[in-house]
Amino acid sequence: MWQIWLIASGVFFILEIITVGFLIFWLGIASLITMIVSFFTSSIIFQITVFVISSGILIFATKPLVEKLTKKDSVQTNVYSIIGKKAIVIEDIDWNKGTGQIKIGGEVWSAKTNEQIDIPKGSEVEVVDIDGVKAFVRPLKIASTK
Repeated sequence: MWQIWLIASGVFFILEIITVGFLIFWLGIASLITMIVSFFTSSIIFQITVFVISSGILIFATKPLVEKLTKKDSVQTNVYSIIGKKAIVIEDIDWNKGTGQIKIGGEVWSAKTNEQIDIPKGSEVEVVDIDGVKAFVRPLKIASTK
């Protein structure tokens, strides 16, 4: 019976190579554990019980470790990378018309605000969202209009 468990572990390891979930690997390890148990007992019920229990323990005991190792911090790219950054208003932002421009990182963006305020040229704003080619901003420091 040990040959069947060895073949099963080989199949599980091959399936793990094909998939990306890092779940089937533990079934292969459980098959190897069950193969060792099969040297001491010929009871198929006992062997299947060992396989189910050992695979369950391996999966649940190592899940936090696997999540920690495979966790990758997502980095915003392209247009979404400017969300949360500060910019300078280079053309007055009129909330009623939805017009205005900001300069952020050397790039000029069309800008508008959700708040019912106009933001004058020279003010410092923060980008809070992107909608198509327009940046939604909120004021940080309003420039004096004197």
